[in-house]
Amino acid sequence: MKKRLLVSLLAFTALVALALVPASSAAEPNEDALKAAVEKATEYLKKAQKEDGSWSAEPQNRGITGIVVTGLIRTGTKPEDEPAAKGVKFIEKLVNAKSGHIAGDDSKAGLINYTTSINILALNAANKGDKYKGVIGNATKYLKEYQWDEARGKKDDSDYYGGAGYAGDKSRPDLSNTAFFLEALKAAGVAKDDPAFKKAQVFISRCQNFESEYNTAPWAKKNNDGSFVYTGANGGENRRSDDTKNDLGGYGSMTYAGVKSMIYCGIAKDDKRVQKALEWIGKNYTLDANPGMPEVNSQRGLYYYYHTFAKTMDALGVDEFADAKGVKHDWRADLLAAIAKRQKPDGSFVNDNDRWMEGDKNLVTGYALMALSYCKKK
Repeated sequence: MKKRLLVSLLAFTALVALALVPASSAAEPNEDALKAAVEKATEYLKKAQKEDGSWSAEPQNRGITGIVVTGLIRTGTKPEDEPAAKGVKFIEKLVNAKSGHIAGDDSKAGLINYTTSINILALNAANKGDKYKGVIGNATKYLKEYQWDEARGKKDDSDYYGGAGYAGDKSRPDLSNTAFFLEALKAAGVAKDDPAFKKAQVFISRCQNFESEYNTAPWAKKNNDGSFVYTGANGGENRRSDDTKNDLGGYGSMTYAGVKSMIYCGIAKDDKRVQKALEWIGKNYTLDANPGMPEVNSQRGLYYYYHTFAKTMDALGVDEFADAKGVKHDWRADLLAAIAKRQKPDGSFVNDNDRWMEGDKNLVTGYALMALSYCKKK
C-alpha cells in the first residue's frame, strides 16, 4: 500500500512539475515562408518604384525611399541590384554637401533630422568598401548638432534635453525621432561613450511611465507601469489617443522604442528602467495589435510597431521571450506569422488604419521588410 502511495505521489509530483514548465507558443520561423514573403514584397516594390528611383509622392518619398532601401538590402537584395540600386542613387542626390544632411538641397527638404537618420541607415546598408563613409560621417555630425543640449540653450533640467525632433531648432523632441537618431548613430559607428548617447539617456528616461530619480514629472507616477509615451517634452505629450495632453498611458511602439534606445545608450538590461519596461511588455505581449492602445485605435501604427518590436528583441539578444504568464514565445516565428498573414496578393502590405501614413503601401511594405529581416536567426 505504501509503495503504491509513493508511486502515485511521485507521478502526481511529476505532472505538477510538467505543468509548470513554460510552453512555447510557436515553432521556429519557417524559412520557406520567410523567403516567399520577402520575394513577393520585393516584386511589388520593383513595380511600384518611380522612374527617379524613389517610392511614393514628394516630399515624403525622401524618407520612405530610405526605409524601403534599408528593408530591401537587409532582406537580401544586393545594393547593386534593382530595385535597391536605383533607390540608392535617389538617396545620393539628397546629400546636402553644404549642411551635411541627407534630405535634399531645395525648398522641399523637410523633416530633415528624421529623413537624414533614415537615409544613414539606408546608405550604411549599401556601404560596400566604405563608399559612403564620408557622407555618413557628415550626416552624423549634422544630427548631433541638432540634439537638444546646452549648445542649443537647453540644460539637463529641461524636458527637451537629450532628445531629437523632426527638424532643426523649431522641432520639439520626441521618442520616435530620438529612436531613429540613436539607431543612425549606432549604424554610423559612433562610439558607445559618445556624449550624444549619454544625453539621450536623460530624454528617454523622461518619456517613461516610471516614477524615479530619472523621471520626476507628475504624470510619471499616474500609470507608473514602465511603459513609454511619445514624448516627455512640453510637460508630456502622447499619441495613444486624440487626447494628446491628458492620455499619457504607454503603448507598444513607443515602449519597445524606449527599450531599444536605452540599450543603444548603454543602459544595462538589468537596470530598473529596462526591467520595469520589460515587465509591461510581458503583460502586453501581442502581435495582433499595437499593445496598450485603446481598442478603437489598436491597429494604429501596427507596422511601425512590428519593425520596432523586431529591433528591440534583437537588441535584447533573446531567441525567446517569456510573457507574464511564463509562456515562452519564439518571437521570430510569432512576428513572421503575423506579417505573412497580412500580405496582399500583389506582395504589398498596407494598414487599413492609415494613421501615420500607414495607408501608404510603399512605406508599410518597407516597414514589413525591415521587420522580416530580423526573423532569420543570425
